[in-house]
Amino acid sequence: MTSYSVCICFKRKFRLAEPEPLADVKEAFLKYTAGGTHMTAEQLLGFLAEDQNDRGATISDAERILEMVLNRRHHVTKFARTTLTLDDFHHFLFSTDLNSPIGSQVHQDMRAPLSHYFIYTGHNSYLTGNQLNSNSSDVPIIQALKRGVRVVELDLWPGSTKDRVHVLHGRTLTTPVELIKCLKSIKEHAFSASPYPVILTLEDHLTPDLQAKAAQMISQTFGDMLFYPKSESLPEFPSPEELKYRVIISTKPPKEYLDSKSSNNSRKEKDSDEDVSVRVPSYLTVDGESNDKSDSGRSEGSSEIDESNDECGRPLEAPAYKHLIGIHAGKPRGGLKASLTVEVNKVRRLSLNEQAFGKAIAYHGTDVIRFTQKNLLRVYPKATRFNSSNYKPLIGWLHGAQLLAFNMQGHGRALWLMHGMFRANGGCGYVKKPDFLLNVSPHNQVFDPKAKLPVKKTLKVRVYMGDGWHSDFKKTHFDLYSPPDFYTRCMQVGIAGAEADKTMKETKKKQNKWTPVWNEEFTFPLRVPEMAMLRIEVYEYNMPEKDVFAGQTCLPVSELRQGIRAVPLFNRKGDMYSSVKLLMRFQFV
Repeated sequence: MTSYSVCICFKRKFRLAEPEPLADVKEAFLKYTAGGTHMTAEQLLGFLAEDQNDRGATISDAERILEMVLNRRHHVTKFARTTLTLDDFHHFLFSTDLNSPIGSQVHQDMRAPLSHYFIYTGHNSYLTGNQLNSNSSDVPIIQALKRGVRVVELDLWPGSTKDRVHVLHGRTLTTPVELIKCLKSIKEHAFSASPYPVILTLEDHLTPDLQAKAAQMISQTFGDMLFYPKSESLPEFPSPEELKYRVIISTKPPKEYLDSKSSNNSRKEKDSDEDVSVRVPSYLTVDGESNDKSDSGRSEGSSEIDESNDECGRPLEAPAYKHLIGIHAGKPRGGLKASLTVEVNKVRRLSLNEQAFGKAIAYHGTDVIRFTQKNLLRVYPKATRFNSSNYKPLIGWLHGAQLLAFNMQGHGRALWLMHGMFRANGGCGYVKKPDFLLNVSPHNQVFDPKAKLPVKKTLKVRVYMGDGWHSDFKKTHFDLYSPPDFYTRCMQVGIAGAEADKTMKETKKKQNKWTPVWNEEFTFPLRVPEMAMLRIEVYEYNMPEKDVFAGQTCLPVSELRQGIRAVPLFNRKGDMYSSVKLLMRFQFV
């Protein structure tokens, strides 16, 4: 029983109800116990294999679940019990660790070239906050690596005394952090969440002597962990499996700075692609943000060339530094279309800001897909995202872009989708592209994201109930005078993916309930199920003020485990709540 004060003199009392098994749970229990009151391990295995579609489940799995449930709920009498009651069975179904909505193991083929994977990528990974005056630190790098991020970006600048290498966001008020400190933290935490390779993308603004110093630091810190390509021009990238526990440096060879400097004047005469005035497609921008046509702050350039505009007097090469580069970055001259040229015996990394990428997919969408079948494409936020917001990632994935660089220190729906995508494949930071992005037809055609496609699959989602808010929040967090009125978007369940698959649906609001029961079903027809994300948001209805956020999660549809599942919810920053969860059912028809 909980009470709420009203006008000082009065109190309203509400009973805090424990979650009870719903009709579908009772029906499943009775089905597999043949109407009995206790479920054996053999009967539980039948439920797992048939209703939950866990075809690989074994009697050992069922016995392990039974033992863990009994240990949690009947610690004193666990040795005298070998079966589950209905309440025990419900407890199992509502346990996020025993009955999760997606798997926790790496299950995809990791032996394909790096270009065949989407890779969890950070942008300005060292920043603790906004892009203008926040602190630089190794802490956000550590946090990102622990989350499974595989690509870390460091901006290298000379220190104030010109004899030290600092990491900071250049030409801003951000404070620096020593490069060596970042490197040591990366070495310590690189493989804490995943054994697959970590890529360091370096934005180099160093003098030749500091380049040599940086090369020495990198070599001494990582030693045998560093990947050195056998030749300067790789015909194909190695696989994540080949590169396990390796660190890869990706940047432009020093010689290219001089070349790009000499071509800088010629770039003033832009080709037709660069000169086209085109608004960035709305599906690339985050909700409520403007569509600026150009960046107004420091730009990484359409393809990293502009990074060196302030540099002069560089030597043709810095051999020690150049030798470290495992993935070469750069761009042929000639504009967007030329930059997407696929070279026969050479792979590389190309970087585009989100606006240049918007132009590329507007005019050369299939060229982008063809390029990313062999090469790596990095897309990074426009310079006007001072608050460390992010663009929408799904259109980038739909065009095969592997390295969608995100500000991991921010929050918002775009970042939630990024977190959701990389919960796939055991959270290892590498997600295999669907075959349609890699295939080439006999007529040399590739997938066209703009083509109209038929419905491939239909997902049915039933939202049963939610629980845990009373444990993770103060009783007055949502409402001062009564328990909360939850809904999903009141609960909000939606599919984000291909444009035709985007839809959002809501449950009804449940008033004054810490443990709301909705028991509503939604149907989502999917044209590109391989790329669809199930986005779930819970809010507390707070008329006439703004509704209060109560949790969210994003799940890759291709990874969903069918049946009744316990779905953990996360806060705005993407950290999982201790207790808040939903009971849901997923079914493909």
